[in-house]
Amino acid sequence: MYVAIEGIDTSGKTTQIAALKRHFPNAICTKEPGGTELGARLREILLQHHIAKTTELFLFLADRAEHYARVIAPNADSLLISDRSLVSGIAYALGFDAEILCALNRLAMPKMPDLVIVLELDSASLHERLGAKHRNAQADVLESRGIAYLLDVQRNMRRACEILGLRYLTLCANENKEMLTQRIVEAIGAKGVCESVCRD
Repeated sequence: MYVAIEGIDTSGKTTQIAALKRHFPNAICTKEPGGTELGARLREILLQHHIAKTTELFLFLADRAEHYARVIAPNADSLLISDRSLVSGIAYALGFDAEILCALNRLAMPKMPDLVIVLELDSASLHERLGAKHRNAQADVLESRGIAYLLDVQRNMRRACEILGLRYLTLCANENKEMLTQRIVEAIGAKGVCESVCRD
């Protein structure tokens, strides 16, 4: 089973994946971008350098294709938990034609997630969390585009799931961390489309 944990920066993906490792000790945990040796180099370029939007799109696609070949395909019979997926690839690529984006991402990642968990933040929480994060570290390229941009990306994550016909669950990232983990664990064992929306 291939599970993607999605959400904009500071939504708590890393925290939830760490908790899921304890619930599923045999799961293979990975990430996009950066889940392969090549991906780690591409991640540095993508998050630290201001590059043209089309260049950015194709670097993310290159990472995704390598991730599929090196991690997803060889472990198709395992429980795979990924920090981001092609859902992010489509959601972050604002301004490109949705049909073209879907076609390119399907080419790079032939295997669709069996379940997508989208952790959502309201604007006030996002502002607070980014402020706290940036007191200790400089904003990366994507974060520096601002809160309005990130909230647009968050809305696009749900749209991407729907366009791709993926089974997904949206959860309010402000909820108790342990409760969130329990809901994700239950969703991994459930069937059908799950949807619970965190309103701004």
